[in-house]
Amino acid sequence: MKTALTFIIVFGVIVIIHEFGHFFFAKRAGILVREFAIGMGPKIYGHQGKDGTTYTLRLLPIGGYVRMAGMGEDETELAPGMPISLVQNDEGKITKINTSKKVQLPNGIPMELVEFDLEDQLTISGYVNGDESHLETYQVLHDATIIEQDGTEVRIAPRDVQFQSAKLWERMLTNFAGPMNNFILAIILFIVFTFIQGGTAVLDTNGIGRVVENGAAAQAGLKENDKILQVDGEKINSWEELTTIITKNPEKKLNFEIQRGQETFEKTVVPEAEKEGDQTVGKLGIYAPMDDSFSAIITGGFTMTLDNSLAIFKALGSLIVHPDINKLGGPVAMFQMSSQAAEQGVTTVILLMAVLSINLGIFNLLPIPALDGGKLVLNIIEGVRGKPLSQEKEGILTLIGFGLLMVLMVLVTWNDIQRFFF
Repeated sequence: MKTALTFIIVFGVIVIIHEFGHFFFAKRAGILVREFAIGMGPKIYGHQGKDGTTYTLRLLPIGGYVRMAGMGEDETELAPGMPISLVQNDEGKITKINTSKKVQLPNGIPMELVEFDLEDQLTISGYVNGDESHLETYQVLHDATIIEQDGTEVRIAPRDVQFQSAKLWERMLTNFAGPMNNFILAIILFIVFTFIQGGTAVLDTNGIGRVVENGAAAQAGLKENDKILQVDGEKINSWEELTTIITKNPEKKLNFEIQRGQETFEKTVVPEAEKEGDQTVGKLGIYAPMDDSFSAIITGGFTMTLDNSLAIFKALGSLIVHPDINKLGGPVAMFQMSSQAAEQGVTTVILLMAVLSINLGIFNLLPIPALDGGKLVLNIIEGVRGKPLSQEKEGILTLIGFGLLMVLMVLVTWNDIQRFFF
């Protein structure tokens, strides 16, 4: 239960923050966000806000999504011959269109739909009360709503509030905002992580921070604030130099030259042997000094975000040069990592969430149709050409990209299942 809850929180937060980026900048650009959903699958609860967006809670607590008017994933199923009902205002204009069998409108006008234009002309036509001898046409209000077949009520999407009606730079910012929010979330989480751990490690020093009780350093008499001047005659100026020597010498006697205050003396230290993967490495049981200043904590959050981003780009490069599905992980791998993080405590969960947030941000910026990066590429092509690709071509590219992603997701998930359960 703890693992499942951790997985839901970690995955849910990073996806919802991602989608909120799209939502916020779409609103700023005048694009109608028809639905902001928390979770996936069947709707549990829905409420339409005054801003025109319907906020829904859905059954499966994994992530969420936004439906922007005019985007490929925004479809309302209306078809000739469909039985619907209409609600009029006092002026005779349509304020609500009901396509759902789950919802009954007491004052609704029953109609068999013949044709409609809810983008430009804002009209809807059909046979009222089964009278096929007369075709009735009604004017639809700009802010009218439509009740979809699952009972979700959303605004219709006239042309002027659709995604393509916004300026190019506004659409580019809306597409980029999701990954951008993931990077911002990672920075905030890394700042919190840095604060919890007491600051950032100072690595350009030979000073000792906390000493682990009963560790090799403690047994040799080393103390916090000591400075390690030399190890076996080799000068030590940084933690990288110290770590390199210690790691290579498990269970070997090393001669340390130590400075404590104004006193300088020598100590024999034997690093403990510890397994790391297939290797045995030396450990002293000491930590680097910590800088707990406000500026260090803030800077640490940015630095950790940058370091992790570079590591992910390096891993992507390795994946391209040497393709291997074992280098990828899907929801099953995320669940496994959530399990390990839950066992290690809140700090590890925060660290995991930050790393996964960066992963999601970078992954979505890949120039693949159906991802935010692919949409940005189409925006750039539009800027160069002076006009967008046709909706048919863009739809085909998006469909191809989506298909490839689904195939990859199935392969990765199946590979994860085999790795972790067989």
